[in-house]
Amino acid sequence: MTIFKSLAPALVLVIMALIGNAPSALAQERQTLRLEFKEGVIEPLPFAVPDFVAENAGAEELARNIARVVAADLEGTGLFREIPAEAHISRVSSVDAAVSYADWKAINAQALITGAVSASGDRVSVKFRVFDVFSGQPLGEGLQFAGSAQGWRRMAHKVADQVYSRITGEGGYFDSRVVYVSESGPKDARAKRLAIMDYDGANVQYLTDSSTIVIAPRFSPDGGRILYTSFQSGFPRIYEMDIGSVQSRVLEEQPGTMTFAPRYAPDGRRIVFSLEQGGNTDIYAMDGQSGASTRLTSAPSIETAPSYSPDGSQIVFESDRSGTQQLYIMSAGGGEPVRISFGPGRYGTPVWSPRGDYIAFTKQHKGRFHIGVMRTDGSEERLLTASFLDEGPTWAPNGRVIMFTRQGAGASGEPALYSVDISGRNLRKVTSEGPASDPAWSPLLP
Repeated sequence: MTIFKSLAPALVLVIMALIGNAPSALAQERQTLRLEFKEGVIEPLPFAVPDFVAENAGAEELARNIARVVAADLEGTGLFREIPAEAHISRVSSVDAAVSYADWKAINAQALITGAVSASGDRVSVKFRVFDVFSGQPLGEGLQFAGSAQGWRRMAHKVADQVYSRITGEGGYFDSRVVYVSESGPKDARAKRLAIMDYDGANVQYLTDSSTIVIAPRFSPDGGRILYTSFQSGFPRIYEMDIGSVQSRVLEEQPGTMTFAPRYAPDGRRIVFSLEQGGNTDIYAMDGQSGASTRLTSAPSIETAPSYSPDGSQIVFESDRSGTQQLYIMSAGGGEPVRISFGPGRYGTPVWSPRGDYIAFTKQHKGRFHIGVMRTDGSEERLLTASFLDEGPTWAPNGRVIMFTRQGAGASGEPALYSVDISGRNLRKVTSEGPASDPAWSPLLP
């Protein structure tokens, strides 16, 4: 058992424990909030979210719904545990009212979130406050968000992001979306179309029909465009879609070639991808506006699944040039690559964390598939999952949660989306409408 001084630094220690870092000297000095670690299991922090106050007629349902989404976002991280409403002693009648800390301490609430909602026509306003019950102090100033009534879930996610950040010291990730491949039909005649949803599975929108197979969608850094591979012409080709207009254009169409596995550079202008010609697959970079492309690798092997570092200076990719599928890093302009994976098994689909500290990957070893992470020099490899088939990791905007595809064994096994934090804890199935694969997480929404 470890004792800390205030809510925010205490949860920072939890995050550090999750990712295997030692606590800072400053955090070690703090005392008062108690978190228990039992046999390697982190005890989630108890919090309370009373129904938000409806400040005018017609806002009651929205107030309840927004509070429930905030609670679900926090509890879904595995770091928090909500105290149910029936256990509450105090009742919140105003977001500006004084807090009876003793009542919240009596039910062991360590964080308290209060809020209020007003509605006028199609406009909704949400304000909230966060309190450290142990110290009897607010965590930062209250904030207010406003928008359309149809966007109430986004406002709830924004509140949850703020709460999460204030308590953990980490960036939030709830106000984000996921683009993925929605699958249907028998396995020998599978229909695939692009779909987009909120990170928690709400607000699903289909971006393409099922007339042609589409795979591997990837967001632009601003979240407004998507790269994907389509078999519309009979061969894999890279397309770019504007999400707002849902209009697509082909980006690379050289006769006698196949192009696939595209991904944006951090500047949103350059695109890296794989091109197969004459039985050889290499990595190319393209200017998304002019279409001019440059060959980055030249080897008699398969180079694919490239991913830029957050600063755009390097690219990680998979290659079988050593005789087995491994991970390599090279300069964004090409040059001699450096191998970073050396464990047993085969490595693929590497993706650089948005924080720049880890690379996520798929690993196949002894008949099992794993999602794993390693440092950018290949050290500290850690396998987070194991199953019949886990593949295709994608990072949350804060670089601390990974989503991927999991498929069950046998003819009845359908693909589904799962998430896990980078400690390997809190493995969860992500809600989706039917079978789903190939997820890609957006940056935080503007």
